[in-house]
Amino acid sequence: MLSKLQQLGINIDGRYASDTELQFMDTYISSFDSRVEAYQRIKEVEKEIVETVLQKLRTSYPKLLLPKGEDLQGKWKQDTLRVLRHSAMTVLLDDPELLRQQFLYWFQTIMQAFGAQEVCNITYLIMQDVVKEMLPKNVADLLCPILEINRDLLGVQPKNS
Repeated sequence: MLSKLQQLGINIDGRYASDTELQFMDTYISSFDSRVEAYQRIKEVEKEIVETVLQKLRTSYPKLLLPKGEDLQGKWKQDTLRVLRHSAMTVLLDDPELLRQQFLYWFQTIMQAFGAQEVCNITYLIMQDVVKEMLPKNVADLLCPILEINRDLLGVQPKNS
């Protein structure tokens, strides 16, 4: 929403916006209550979501968070909560571009530096399933596309051209 408003301000410089240019605001306003509800539901169960994902990682990928014998579960939890909170805010604001620009590109660099792409890929894939199990469908439908953006940017290594 914020990115779209900013772009609108740039595009209409010195003139009134057309109805077509303002359509995204109608869409956002009509979805606002469901976005607030989704944000609150995610906030209520964030720790359960992260714990459930961690349990599934431990079961299906027991060595993933133990590279070279070092236990990275605490750091993983901290990072995963941070990404989930940014994702919840993205659901509220309906602004994936803001998420990319102000958080994911920066965090992607860190995850690449630590070689954590595989962990991120698996984490956000599993998290989508967990979210679908734990949250109502309307909330999961808003959150899962954001989790897929996270998986795509944090979990997949950039292709060399």
